Amino acid sequence: MRTETSPLETVTYIDAVARALRDEMRRDSKVFILGQDVAEYGGAFKVTQGFIEEFGANRVVNTPISESGTLGMAIGAALLGHRPIVEMQFADFISCGFNQIVNVAAKMYWRTGSSVPLVIRCPTGGGGGGGAFHSQCVEAWFLHTPGLKVVAPAWPGDAYDLLRASIRDPNPVLYFEHKHLYRRVKEPRANFERLAAAEPRLGGARVVREGSHVTVIAYGWMVHHAADAAALLEAEGVSTEVVDLRVLAPLDEATILKSVRKTGKAILVHEACLTAGFGAELAARIADQAFEHLDGPVRRVAYPDTPVPYNRALELTSIPSVERIAEAIRELRRW
Repeated sequence: MRTETSPLETVTYIDAVARALRDEMRRDSKVFILGQDVAEYGGAFKVTQGFIEEFGANRVVNTPISESGTLGMAIGAALLGHRPIVEMQFADFISCGFNQIVNVAAKMYWRTGSSVPLVIRCPTGGGGGGGAFHSQCVEAWFLHTPGLKVVAPAWPGDAYDLLRASIRDPNPVLYFEHKHLYRRVKEPRANFERLAAAEPRLGGARVVREGSHVTVIAYGWMVHHAADAAALLEAEGVSTEVVDLRVLAPLDEATILKSVRKTGKAILVHEACLTAGFGAELAARIADQAFEHLDGPVRRVAYPDTPVPYNRALELTSIPSVERIAEAIRELRRW
């Protein structure tokens, strides 16, 4: 992971999210935030701390513990020309508002021709011993639904740029921000001055490490584990290319296929459970569109099909680790 220079010269992942929210709220008075404890308390992770003092109670709105009701209000506000941002305290709780997302927000344009410029921020993932109700990765639930965009940044700069782009997008966007990265990953502050001056763009995977033997495709926290595994294997003479998806829907197939066609071998890594995880869809697309270039099976490294345990040590044995990814690369390299 990046740990650049001193705190005064760097921006953390969580600071990048907060800065994107502030910048967009300052730019557009139609942008507002709603969710549980987002006002005076500053949100479960303090992302919106201080926002109510700057923007007022009409733009930083506490809601009851009713995800369905909150999302319904946000959809209505979006239809009236506002740009609401809903904070789920934890991504897991989004299941309480599932119908509003997949049957209302996602389908509104097809039903009425009306845009729903809505962003749903979803603090996601494990690693902190939060147990089965606070640690899941649920992005695949929404990737099956046309009409939704799904974002999962791994780096502070992307967290900033992609959130700004999501807020400006006319479609409903689910923005998955990994809790484990909040205060652990940093980038130089100068990067953000450059990004702030440019128009944000929603889309495009990125090759974060060039390689020639095996392609590893990941998103969120797992990008860092994949990059660390690639660095570990460099000493063994294995050249690993790491692709950070960044945006899962719409998917940048071109970057994925270009990398796989170059290396001939693909490993898909995600923290979500193995069965019906996004890696399965990626594997199918690679097999369908790059089969003649493959020199080995398409492999997946994922969470086992079990609920997340409360015991943190046990949880960490389930999350794809640097060593598990490295071993998968070694095995596929020998194929």
